[in-house]
Amino acid sequence: MNTSDIRIGFVAIARPTFDLELAREMAAQLYGAVQRAGYQLFGSQELVMDGGAVDARVDELKAADIDMILMAQASFADSTMISQLARAIPAPLLMWAFPEDQVGGRLRINSFCGVNLAAHGLRRAGLGYDAVYAPPEDPIALAKLRDFASAAAVKSRLAGTRVGRLGESPDGFDTCLVNDAGLRARLGVEVVQFELAPFFERVRQADRTKVRAVADAMSGVLAGYGAVDGEAANGTLGAYLSLDGLAREEELSGLAVRCWPEFFTDLGCAACGAMSLLSDAMRPCSCEADVNGTITQLILGWISGEPAFGSDIVAFDVDEATLWHCGLAPLSMADADAQPEATIHSNRRLPLLMQFALKPGRVTVARLSEATGEFRLVIGGGEMLKAPPAFTGTSGRICFDSGAAAVMESLLSEGLEHHVSISYGDHQAVLKSLARLLEMPVLQL
Repeated sequence: MNTSDIRIGFVAIARPTFDLELAREMAAQLYGAVQRAGYQLFGSQELVMDGGAVDARVDELKAADIDMILMAQASFADSTMISQLARAIPAPLLMWAFPEDQVGGRLRINSFCGVNLAAHGLRRAGLGYDAVYAPPEDPIALAKLRDFASAAAVKSRLAGTRVGRLGESPDGFDTCLVNDAGLRARLGVEVVQFELAPFFERVRQADRTKVRAVADAMSGVLAGYGAVDGEAANGTLGAYLSLDGLAREEELSGLAVRCWPEFFTDLGCAACGAMSLLSDAMRPCSCEADVNGTITQLILGWISGEPAFGSDIVAFDVDEATLWHCGLAPLSMADADAQPEATIHSNRRLPLLMQFALKPGRVTVARLSEATGEFRLVIGGGEMLKAPPAFTGTSGRICFDSGAAAVMESLLSEGLEHHVSISYGDHQAVLKSLARLLEMPVLQL
């Protein structure tokens, strides 16, 4: 996530009986470091030293629609002002306290004791926070701020997000059951239900000129595109245009689609290629009406700034595991050394699916899980290896950080969902920060 997309409210708290010159200097240094990092900053470096000043800052920050609050403990203060601030603005709060030189003489700002008092008061009041104790330019502390701020922005973005659910999850796929009320209460996500029959009618009426334009583009991207059934492939591309249109009209950030059997039996094509194209455009899609899978992909996409992919883990050996799906992975994940191919569904024998091996590189694996009946965030990491396709469709070989055996044990002993989501890069720290902000347990794969 770009820092320029994140809105931080800045508040520097102090008490007049301490060294205000040093307090102002520390607040200014931190403000400057955060500003140079590229965040959108609201508030000011001016020290807040009483309840009236807190109220004025609260009014300013409420109007700014911030993602988080950064509180500089510029000097010692009791917990009154920070508690007042945290109660007035329910945004994620990161408190930053400063060390000072220990050279004898007066304790000039006593910042750590102040933040300790603040933490106790917030904890007793049931108010959430995180804390840093470091100089303003400390790179490790700034990295923690980056992770916290990214998580705060994702939390803010989830609230009010709409995810479309097309059809129902297949019988026996309890992994894809949807908890509408829970998602709204815990994440602020609204699930919008659509039925298959009217959607299929929309696909049949798709603009043929637009379908041909997408087909022409695909013929230049996918090897063997001309060899698949053209009418069936046009059905997939019509579904892509119809899903995209529905998402725009209904302001849907992502979609969870019942892809079988009705797409094959009633529409005469596969949904996979349509979902691939949408996911590549940062509007992620999950098959089998897996809403939690789509939400996981949204989270990973917002953090990484790149498309995410919902996959099955289908095989394990001593050192590696195999990720696979029929052919809905975003084309941007293809290994650059081989052209993606147009193919047919391995069981239903209809197009359009994307076939390729996943590109090598560092990946993060995640899942918004309800295997226990409660929400938790499953997090893992590994290295996607350069390997030939393991099966038809999209596949990749992954070497998990914790080892294949440990991951397999977690999947089976914890009864986790059969879908996991991946994105390139290491985003585990941000995901763990997000879990804390959502008050959600973490299961490390």
